[in-house]
Amino acid sequence: MTGRIAFQGELGAYSHQACRQARPQMEAVACRTFEDAIEMCRSGETDLAMLPVENSTYGRVADIHSLLPGSGLRIIDEAFVRVHINLLVIPGTPLDKVTSAMSHTVLLGQCRGFLKEHNLRAITGADTAGSAKIVAEKGDPSMGALASELAGEIYGLEVLARQIEDQSNNTTRFLVMSREADFSRRGKGRMMTTFTFRVRNIPAALYKAMGGFATNGVNMTKLESYMVGGSFTATEFYADIEGHPEDANVKRALDELAYFTSERDILGVYPADPRRD
Repeated sequence: MTGRIAFQGELGAYSHQACRQARPQMEAVACRTFEDAIEMCRSGETDLAMLPVENSTYGRVADIHSLLPGSGLRIIDEAFVRVHINLLVIPGTPLDKVTSAMSHTVLLGQCRGFLKEHNLRAITGADTAGSAKIVAEKGDPSMGALASELAGEIYGLEVLARQIEDQSNNTTRFLVMSREADFSRRGKGRMMTTFTFRVRNIPAALYKAMGGFATNGVNMTKLESYMVGGSFTATEFYADIEGHPEDANVKRALDELAYFTSERDILGVYPADPRRD
């Protein structure tokens, strides 16, 4: 598929890397915020949007789950991107001359060991690639950036230390969003279904709603809750399950879920990324 795909961050961000990995033939379009990336796709300025939802080290990406239901977009694919964190510096700078490292707070928290070992002061930047851009513009050899190799290529920085993340399996899961849903079966692997729901105001409603997935042998890989509209009494649940809505066991489980919920919205049906396992 040719066309354009929107992502949040500067060129060289890990979301940009995800675009290259999952949709290499598409033009990646940088956006300031997640909302901007969603709106670019919703308005038709881009064909797709790439959104990060969770990281294996840091956990859920803030705000994304609350943005998805009201986005007007649907999930058509997922992409698991191995996040290698690198120390980028002005070319020719030795490690003993670097005294600080700038990056997004999430990445700073993912390489505490390296920062402590080399006595580097952490500086919080707006995002990873943006930090690399700032380091390149300042030209200060004492300041490094923690970002992708792609960011180093784009902003002319040298990779001084590679793969310095604390966790060797550091991975971010991204969702590919489109204006149109695609419920067709794709690929030879298993399918995933993502949906949101609100339970009815009856005793043990959540327990009963979840029972249908257990009795029908449907594997639920994610279940999260978040407040709706800032209310402590209105809770929406976000869930990922293995399977397609047309699978007999998934259909029975979703039918049972409908009985105990006041609202249900299927956000997407898509092939499981092979790297999920």
